[in-house]
Amino acid sequence: MPIWMQTAGLLVASNVFMTFAWYGHLKHLGNRPWFIAALIAWSIALFEYVLQVPANRIGAQAYSLGQLKIMQEVITLAVFVPFAVYYMDEPLKLDYLWAALCMLGAVYFIFRT
Repeated sequence: MPIWMQTAGLLVASNVFMTFAWYGHLKHLGNRPWFIAALIAWSIALFEYVLQVPANRIGAQAYSLGQLKIMQEVITLAVFVPFAVYYMDEPLKLDYLWAALCMLGAVYFIFRT
């Protein structure tokens, strides 16, 4: 499997955990003390790191640090938007499109040779 596919696949999976760790408590734990939410988020984030660390190690074989970071940010937006719309019941906004277009510019500049 190509390095970009291994890296992207692991980053997508890690971002799913990250998104739930960072924002899932807003839906389910709003009536609990913040430290309970933090402990649960940390336990979820463990799985994020179990996937993200190997993703970055694999990706570092072919990509610069900046390229890995931009890849991570693009994947973060791609995971976050469906999470926000379908799981958190947030409205789908045109602002997500504009943000994605800005990121497309970042991808262009960081990956150009």
